Amino acid sequence: MCRLAQVCPLMTTSKPRYDFDFAVAGGGPAGSSAAISLAQRGHSVVLFERETFPRFHIGESLLSTANEAFAALGVTEQIEAACFPNKWGARLFTHDGQSGRYVNFTDVREVARPQTYQVCRQEFDRILLERAREVGVDVREGYNVSACEFAPDAATVDVASRADAATTRMRVRALVDATGRGGLLARKFNLRSDEPRLANIAVFAHYTNVPRLEGSRPADISLIARSDAGWFWLIPISRELTSVGVVLPVRLYRRLAKDSAEETLNSAIADTSLVADLMRKARREWPVRVEKDFSYSASVYAGDRWILAGDAGFFLDPVFSTGVSVAMESGIEAAAELHRALMRNDFSASSFAAFSRRHRKRFKTFRRFVVGFYTPQFRDIFFSPEPPSLIFRSVVTILAGRWNASLWTRFLNQLFFCAVSIQKRFNMTPAVFRRDQDAGYPSETRSEKTCAQINAPALASARRPGSS
Repeated sequence: MCRLAQVCPLMTTSKPRYDFDFAVAGGGPAGSSAAISLAQRGHSVVLFERETFPRFHIGESLLSTANEAFAALGVTEQIEAACFPNKWGARLFTHDGQSGRYVNFTDVREVARPQTYQVCRQEFDRILLERAREVGVDVREGYNVSACEFAPDAATVDVASRADAATTRMRVRALVDATGRGGLLARKFNLRSDEPRLANIAVFAHYTNVPRLEGSRPADISLIARSDAGWFWLIPISRELTSVGVVLPVRLYRRLAKDSAEETLNSAIADTSLVADLMRKARREWPVRVEKDFSYSASVYAGDRWILAGDAGFFLDPVFSTGVSVAMESGIEAAAELHRALMRNDFSASSFAAFSRRHRKRFKTFRRFVVGFYTPQFRDIFFSPEPPSLIFRSVVTILAGRWNASLWTRFLNQLFFCAVSIQKRFNMTPAVFRRDQDAGYPSETRSEKTCAQINAPALASARRPGSS
């Protein structure tokens, strides 16, 4: 050994020192899922959550694929014990109650367990965060990640305590950004792109005394389309409480908005006859809230020593309830990517390229349905009492969360969107929804020319009784 190494042995060691293997910014479903998955693989993880739990969050409806995430995270028993209302799909209604149908997750053959839940987010998020603690994550509530930098050998994270403003700097191998719509890294690197056709406003509150659906599935979400471009959700989030909200494209909202959020919601309820009837005896238990559901995506979802998970990467309008299920799924996948990166000792952006492509594909698949929903032709077919059963089941497969569905399902979904295109010129099904300018639908862009590639006999075959 050379004399210099004997005098200063540390100079011969190139191994960098870390406070933790990984840091996670954000303690919602995406952040907790990523942290749990990393800790399950034996890594040291610190999670920073700016709020102190429990904290308010709008109640949410989950997708069937959430069950796979619960199993991977080891929280299936805790979720079952929480007694959240069971969800088997959705009940679709037109504004007058004269049309509509079930979205039945039990029809889907590409999910292991169709039944899922409507969840109170305070309790749901607490379960996930406690699971993170249980598997060894250092969970720090009331801490805000104020800055971060990325060097070739480490990520440096600056954290501020919200209690006393004390700051701490930590050195980790990589960072998972799960800061939601706050978008720590999306804003830092200017990654975010808004979706102009999904610029919507949600006005909502929680109520008691809202009647549940009749039959064996009383806790399914009710999705009620207004005659214009707006729509209502009614989501049972506990035995007593129902989350009730209206979503309006921004142009329509500006025309219908009243002096206060409460007046706006009451007015929207009153001029939607079916909702008005359901809410006759309802009692509001929470203040009325307004959220700008301006959807967005990111140009990339990972870079050198960082990955975006959940809403930090993309956010879509809540019409198909993708948020929490996507958050958990992307958090678990982010953890798997970071584990592989550590095994290869390669945390470069190129090593995360597959994750970024997969997450973009997930976004585009769900986006197509969400954008479609804000056209009257999509709604005419989607709310039809008797749509082609085979095609509709393929649509429900995606809406149950299986965005990476089989080739056959993807082909049938192409047929569905072909039917939507045909509905713009010829009424394949009765035109139920308004087409006038005051209906408030977003301006359409040039549609994809997929319909021309699909012939009419294929559509006719898919519509035949017994073809399911």
